[in-house]
Amino acid sequence: MLNNLEKMQNVKTLKDIDVSNKRVLIRVDFNVPMDSHHNITDDSRIKAAIPTINYCIDNNAQKIVLVTHLGRPKGEDKERFSLKYIIKRLKRLLDEEIELIEDFEEKTDYINSDKSQKIILLENIRFYEGETKNDDTLAKNLSKLCDIYVNDAFGTSHRKHSSTYGVANHCTTNVAGFLLKKEIDAFAKALFNPVKPINLVVGGAKVSSKITLLRNILPKVDKIVIGGAMSNTFLKALGHDMQDSLYEDEYLEEALAILNEAKNKNVKVYLPVDLVITDDIEKPIDVKIVPVQDVLKGFKAVDIGPATVKLFEEAIGLSNTIIWNGPMGIFEIDMFSKGTFRIAHAIADTYAYSIVGGGDTANAADKAGEKENFSFISTGGGASLELLEGIFLPGVENLDKI
Repeated sequence: MLNNLEKMQNVKTLKDIDVSNKRVLIRVDFNVPMDSHHNITDDSRIKAAIPTINYCIDNNAQKIVLVTHLGRPKGEDKERFSLKYIIKRLKRLLDEEIELIEDFEEKTDYINSDKSQKIILLENIRFYEGETKNDDTLAKNLSKLCDIYVNDAFGTSHRKHSSTYGVANHCTTNVAGFLLKKEIDAFAKALFNPVKPINLVVGGAKVSSKITLLRNILPKVDKIVIGGAMSNTFLKALGHDMQDSLYEDEYLEEALAILNEAKNKNVKVYLPVDLVITDDIEKPIDVKIVPVQDVLKGFKAVDIGPATVKLFEEAIGLSNTIIWNGPMGIFEIDMFSKGTFRIAHAIADTYAYSIVGGGDTANAADKAGEKENFSFISTGGGASLELLEGIFLPGVENLDKI
């Protein structure tokens, strides 16, 4: 696991090359949430890419071409996923003129000419069917726009797509942007010679999505705190009747095996001792707090209970390195958000080096009002999970190494 992460740390960055008078293609991640009126509700990912773009501007790059996706168009109305709603915010953040190009394959000569703006944003790359298939022709066409390829899209670096992987096969210089390197280094800091004890706080819906993570990280951590619906599978495996709660029958033996392995490695595992349960998630009539052994018939677990919060807070408070991936309950519903928010507060209140693993977890940290109080918040959910699982990210694989 750690060997791959160590290899990824050896990737070359923009500072290792000269961008002066060069055409630079930067794969950014501007896949930001927007409301029904196309207003950006969280521009964190755009802001995270600004240092890389500014570096290219300040070091006299001849042309800067930005490539990103937005959502999953798949034949849907392209108006909804157009980057014309992104470019306004980008212009404001950079204080630069930026040109949006709708079909770069038809305008390659124009983009490379002096007639176009110095900074160009290509329209949503997923409007091209070949992007998610790692189409080689699309990758080759992207490479015609640059002398240097920069991957700064950590959030999509676990995807083997044309703009994150294939394009590097056709460029002579391929490096990491500052955000991508920062993400790799942050996780490396937590896993290479961390200040112990190190605590993995893990939640979310399914054990199946975190099995590899749990198995790979066991040799490195001292404690594992397990909440969210995935804890239901562990509780069920230990003989508790979880009634209508979400759990995975096919992973009961796997859950027991992980608990046994943790015991053999002297890793302390914390599971819920009480739960918030309800008769209906969407339209709850009855909400109760019960011990894990007393889940009522027809009810389902939706959050960790107050006794569990205290138990988890104690485990977190005695940790010096904390990795948090996954909420403790259905935090999107206010009534069931208390457990997740209390855990966010507990981690933020420590003096530990704390990493939030992107996606729903980052959203939960933000909603809890603790976004600024963590050591590092990842911009990628799936990518951060694969990094912790020890997978060599495809988006890093093709970059030049030191």
